[in-house]
Amino acid sequence: MLRKLHGLPGLVAALFLVVLATSGVVLSVVPTLERSAATVPAAGELSVADLAEHVVANYPGTEQIARSLSGEVVVYYSRDGQPGADRVNPLTGKGIAPYQPSAWFRWVKNLHRSFLMDDAGRILAGVLAALMVLICLSGAFLLARRLGGWKAMLRPIAGSGSPRIHAELARFAVIGLLLSALTGSYMSAVRFGLLPEGTITELSFPAEVSGGTPAPAGSLSALKSVDVNELRELVFPYPDDPMDVYSLSTAQGSGFVDQATGELLQYQPRSAGSKFQHWMARLHTGEGLWWLGLILGLAALTVPMLSFTGLQIWWQRRSSAISLGESASIEAADTVILVGSEGNTTWGFAKDLQNKLNQAGKKVHCAPMNDLAEHYPQASVLFILTSTYGDGDAPSSASQFIARLEHFQADDGLKFVVLGFGDQQFPKFCQYAQDVDTALRSKGLKQMHPLTRIDRGSATQFQEWGEAISERMGIPLALTHNPAPAVTSEFELVERVDYGVAVNAPTSILRFKPVKSERKLWQKLLFQNRQNLPDFEAGDLFGVAPPGDRAARFYSLASSASDGILEICVRKQTHGICSGYLHSLKPGDRISGFIQKNPGFRPAGGATPIILVGAGAGIGPLAGFIRKNTERNPMYLYWGGRNPQSDFLYRPELGCYLDDHRLTGLSTAFSRSAEKNYVQDAIIADEPALRQLVEAGAQILVCGGRDMASGVRQVFDSILKPLNLDVEELRNDGRYLEDVY
Repeated sequence: MLRKLHGLPGLVAALFLVVLATSGVVLSVVPTLERSAATVPAAGELSVADLAEHVVANYPGTEQIARSLSGEVVVYYSRDGQPGADRVNPLTGKGIAPYQPSAWFRWVKNLHRSFLMDDAGRILAGVLAALMVLICLSGAFLLARRLGGWKAMLRPIAGSGSPRIHAELARFAVIGLLLSALTGSYMSAVRFGLLPEGTITELSFPAEVSGGTPAPAGSLSALKSVDVNELRELVFPYPDDPMDVYSLSTAQGSGFVDQATGELLQYQPRSAGSKFQHWMARLHTGEGLWWLGLILGLAALTVPMLSFTGLQIWWQRRSSAISLGESASIEAADTVILVGSEGNTTWGFAKDLQNKLNQAGKKVHCAPMNDLAEHYPQASVLFILTSTYGDGDAPSSASQFIARLEHFQADDGLKFVVLGFGDQQFPKFCQYAQDVDTALRSKGLKQMHPLTRIDRGSATQFQEWGEAISERMGIPLALTHNPAPAVTSEFELVERVDYGVAVNAPTSILRFKPVKSERKLWQKLLFQNRQNLPDFEAGDLFGVAPPGDRAARFYSLASSASDGILEICVRKQTHGICSGYLHSLKPGDRISGFIQKNPGFRPAGGATPIILVGAGAGIGPLAGFIRKNTERNPMYLYWGGRNPQSDFLYRPELGCYLDDHRLTGLSTAFSRSAEKNYVQDAIIADEPALRQLVEAGAQILVCGGRDMASGVRQVFDSILKPLNLDVEELRNDGRYLEDVY
């Protein structure tokens, strides 16, 4: 619900909000421009009487003196029967330049206030301001929920791409945007009578005026008592009329001044409501508060990018729920398909299953697992198709499923089938699917078919599962979905550095360059500095399929595209087909591969301390992170190997990184050295220092084998206990990331 409150108004109003924000950015510089051009006397340096005396000496036909909140003083006068207006220096009264309001800024102000459509436009602008309040508040709550609470709002934001850009910009701008939206909403509500207007009493002309000989303006006591910085407007009496008076308006109130005696007549202070309304206008425009104007302008400057990234996120989510055709209602469906997916691949299998069930005459309701209903009154079969995220966790579209299952009411005739998707290389292959299967059986539901696991999106296994389901249901069900193959590029091995042979753990650092392909002129110009490399960052994955095998294996990248090379660190596994293939390569040999993004494994930006933990070939992406740390932010590496003489991976590079301070500290442990230490032991040795780093907001990234990662989690749970924290809390805050295999 909260996401809809945030996203729907943004989608509907995006274009108009961009117009409001862009025009607001232009107007936000006006107070600064006016302030930079104005001469502002110090408090107590100049009275209104002094100002009037200086101005009249230079402009004998002065009719009015006006002072803006930014300090700009304008005199309106008559000379030789012709009216005029000049900006003047308040200290001397001399003219600076003719006063001519900018037609450009006036047009932008009308665009900002009313979209150039008078009252209808003003109503639209007011509605948009109210929508912006809703967007800001809902966005703040969503961000706090994502980061793990309001206290975590200043902590690093995990992730990459549009979601992270959107979150970072929103965190930076939300206060400024909320202030602009609230004040804009208030001003619109007052204008159209939805809120009471601040009372401004209209003063009547004074009943008694001395009528004596007018005294010089500089000698009038009422004007002498008012500092020029309080002045808003001084209207001069009509010439040769001794019964007329000065009209004085200040920040505190207004009144009349007898031109002969200098007495203040019928002074009326501003009401509290009037002052409040005045300050709301200042907070919205920045008038007289040039620094606030710039802050609000910077906040408004983010709106076009927030709109763009918000639309991208919406489109990605819309695309993720692949068009599944017409879905039957919950009440009418006799078959239900629920999908758990992180990278959207599972939706393709669900679409094929739904289409084939529809063709067989079934009424199918298809939805994310998070949308599990409390009851499906007509359903006889419940299909669960789910992937597994990370170390056996639920994918994003299934994160609430187990909790919602507690309230699920199943009829006796409802049977379920769970189909898991994963990669058999990982020990917790389809673990979440197994957890769901167990939970459904614990709920008392009956299995129609045993849990089936699909390895690496195998079309053959999916087809075989469909044949089994077809027999169970007694309907034709020829499933044919085959995920689209990844687009591969060709790479040539240019360098390899070998380690670990002496300790029976051969590990190689392999560096590839892209094989140049023929390109059109525009492509050469656009990509001339990228050397044909696809876009990637350290921590992303490189997919390689060995000859004769369609199934790709994935290796964490130790380089970024900007490095000009593609680098991986690979240990040769016993009977490992792909690792054996890679280890057989010689410089000059070529392979085909593709990039798979891994945005969930990235160090936070800025000065956040980073603690890197790895073992064996898991050092690859960690070395890549250190290489990119050109700003020399605090970064500490804990790494474990077997023997320092044989398999100290990246030893020369790490020495250089320590020397140039891209790496702040290095702690190693070797299991086949005299000390026989593991990386967990190196972490325990630095327990006090690590606890201080975590307390200061440090982020922890772990890469390597699953057993190592499990041991490291236990160690950090022990270290964090005195802080009333644990690894799970850090994980929820995006401060504990793992890439394990």
